[in-house]
Amino acid sequence: MGNPQHLQEGRPGRSAVHRGNAPADPLRWGLLAAGLAGLAAVLACQLLLDISGALLWGLAALGFALIWLIVARQMRRGYPHGRIGACNAVTLIRVALALALVPPLLAGQPAGWIVAGIAGVALVLDGLDGSLARRQGLVSDFGARFDMEADSILALILSLHVVAGSAVGAEGLILGLARYAFVGAMLLWPWLSAPLPQKFRRKTICVVQMVALILLLLPILTPDAAILVARLAAALVVWSFAVDILWLRGRAG
Repeated sequence: MGNPQHLQEGRPGRSAVHRGNAPADPLRWGLLAAGLAGLAAVLACQLLLDISGALLWGLAALGFALIWLIVARQMRRGYPHGRIGACNAVTLIRVALALALVPPLLAGQPAGWIVAGIAGVALVLDGLDGSLARRQGLVSDFGARFDMEADSILALILSLHVVAGSAVGAEGLILGLARYAFVGAMLLWPWLSAPLPQKFRRKTICVVQMVALILLLLPILTPDAAILVARLAAALVVWSFAVDILWLRGRAG
């Protein structure tokens, strides 16, 4: 992908010949390194979770590989920078950690301390990629969208763990499916696809949503307490989406 930004910053484009041992395409090599790091993360989770089944882990690795290919294609087409940066690499690893939680779900071993620990690491990394992007000067619309999709994948998988491994019912699914329902509604009402302004409220509720999902994975809550936590978190998520929908409806006239 040719990028005028390289000319503006006085740097050669990706197609230029580099001297010495520098890679000819930093973005390509960065994507490759990040993909290998993601596969290593899946393997590390396999060792931690101690769940056998080559097919299960093959599915997790394949799922990550497919997402990696989609990310690589989209970065080639619309990413405004010449290198992937640590920020997007961290987001890819977050996706890998999320997909590594699929095998225990399929193996009938949902929730638990190790699953919650892996999810907690993914949540901590969620607070890191944005700051890395700003520090490295790699902020982009692509990165913001990628970060949001990684959050959605993790929330969906965790919600399935919660429903399968706790006393929580449909409330758990709301925590994982709310955004996908919103995206699906865009097909019926295109005005929902209009850009939303940045809001601290939205980011805060996203963190509350993730923390609630991780808490619900732990065997420390009574069934009644778990249901209460899930319902409160689900109510916040629904309220936040309702506020955004009403704002978008008002803008659409």
